[in-house]
Amino acid sequence: MPDANFAADKAPDVTAPDLSLIICTLNEGAAIRSVITEIAGHLNGIHFEIVVVDDDSKDNTAAEVTDLGKADPRVRLFVRKGERGLSSAAIKGWDIARGRVLGIMDGDGQHDPVAIRALADMILKGDKDLVCASRYIGKTDTGLSFIRDLGSKAATLATGLVLKAPLTDPMSGCFMMTRDWYETARPNLTGVGFKILVDLVASTKVRPRFGEVKASLRQRQGGESKLDIRVVLDLGALLVEKATNGIISARFVLFGLVGVSGAFVYALVLALSHSLLRVDGGLPLYRYQVRYDDIINYGLAIWLSMTWNFYINNVLTFRDKRLKGWPMLTGLLGFYFACSIGALLSLGVAILLKDYFGIHWFAAGVSAALLSGVWNYWGAKAFAWNQKKGTN
Repeated sequence: MPDANFAADKAPDVTAPDLSLIICTLNEGAAIRSVITEIAGHLNGIHFEIVVVDDDSKDNTAAEVTDLGKADPRVRLFVRKGERGLSSAAIKGWDIARGRVLGIMDGDGQHDPVAIRALADMILKGDKDLVCASRYIGKTDTGLSFIRDLGSKAATLATGLVLKAPLTDPMSGCFMMTRDWYETARPNLTGVGFKILVDLVASTKVRPRFGEVKASLRQRQGGESKLDIRVVLDLGALLVEKATNGIISARFVLFGLVGVSGAFVYALVLALSHSLLRVDGGLPLYRYQVRYDDIINYGLAIWLSMTWNFYINNVLTFRDKRLKGWPMLTGLLGFYFACSIGALLSLGVAILLKDYFGIHWFAAGVSAALLSGVWNYWGAKAFAWNQKKGTN
């Protein structure tokens, strides 16, 4: 999550715009110029700024925005280095924005500028704290495919159970809010994933004065959809965090899910290697003779499952801190180290609970596994994904 210490960015400014509209981008060079030009035209008569927060796109996104900014000082660019994620990008944009009203829209042209102007007019009247574009007002087409529409409705239903707020479309990526209301949510924002509206509403105890505008999604003007299974997992993890009042973090939920998948990898490798590998002989250990093939089988299963967990965590749990190149190798070694300690911790606790405290072997094993899971999470953060990420 971005640094919560952003007071320096909020110094009073009599020239500050009424509206700061944030556009978060990743490789949107094909659409961003036309999107900014179109929305600027629809905001005529409003004192506004457009802040583009770009996650270090590899196309011409930054160049297009920089060129627009030379002709129109209301357009600003902020490039994040080594970070990913729409929610964290949006938070960064709002933190550096200067307007008394803060908004967000996509950079691919799917959000209707007419609806965005309606949102601006609604909230600038001063009697609303949060206004959203909703695909689910009335019976008009949402602009989504059947599968995406079904998934969005299911996510909306699940989200409503946690939020207890009057949002018909909590998955909306186009909304505006007053800075005062934003600051009530800011200290508790998770900044994980794509569904920033859910994060906001679930992070404050202040029920907003709320309004909605009907808006269907338009055809994408360029770029590719960022929607994939990770978005669904992020949302589920975020809801768990908010439902538990932050006791269980969203990132820890994702880490746990990856750990479960690693257990399946471990079982699969162990089954395959046990059926294929036979090595005569063994080593004396304590009062037992340990076979070489058991050492190899279990060792191979542990190593491959740990490696699997590292790579999946790198693209899912810690993708905003994703390691590449040399840092990936050092991070992998750090992950091995942390998880090796976790394995020894799990073994020791299980034996202690079973033999000393007389706890049933299954309960002892599960308790030890949970404890080692917590250690593995913090150890992974400390020894693998601990690199400092820079911004500019």
